[in-house]
Amino acid sequence: MPKQQRAIGTRAAILRGAAEAFGRNGYGSTSLADVATEAGVTKGALYFHFDSKEAIALAVIGAQHEASIALGHRMLDGSLPGLEAIVTMSLELATQLCTDPVVAAGIRLTMESSVFSSPIVGPYRDWMAVCEELLGRGIAEGDVAVGTDVAAAAHFISPAFTGVQLVSEALTGREDLDRRVDEMWALILPALVAPDRRERLLGLPTRLRAARAAAASRS
Repeated sequence: MPKQQRAIGTRAAILRGAAEAFGRNGYGSTSLADVATEAGVTKGALYFHFDSKEAIALAVIGAQHEASIALGHRMLDGSLPGLEAIVTMSLELATQLCTDPVVAAGIRLTMESSVFSSPIVGPYRDWMAVCEELLGRGIAEGDVAVGTDVAAAAHFISPAFTGVQLVSEALTGREDLDRRVDEMWALILPALVAPDRRERLLGLPTRLRAARAAAASRS
């Protein structure tokens, strides 16, 4: 195997191992030795790619955000109505959290970032910007009530999801995350949906989840 390919493979292994270790034990309780062991590499190989534990953590956060915000950009570039896109985005991100160790670890590390040399604020801002744009689309489409403060709503929805998944992780290891996300939307949607669209849209999360399950069963 060419040297460059080996280096790429080693770096990927370190990120996967770090995600497993950080996701299980958190930043403070994970050592570089833990990461090296989980990744199956020597500490020398680890230091060749990263000069500190913080650098590894930031790389995991970067990989997580790249994977997750790609979902947001897909919603922005797609043809789904704005409100449906936001709900779909939350359902898919919940799936990522439960199935992708890098995403789960990156989210956890972002919430622990007060211990880093610089605060991690970019991911929060990016998600709120995506939500704000999709809510604006929802107003134009008539699904979101006219006069909704889309900036305030975006600043609520994104942290609400963060809190829901954090508590779900603490209480059930995210086993009940789907149900908690549905409950979150049951409380938020009545405040967002235009009065003449309430009958059709208040059950949106349930319909989208059923459609996703049906699509999965066909594949």
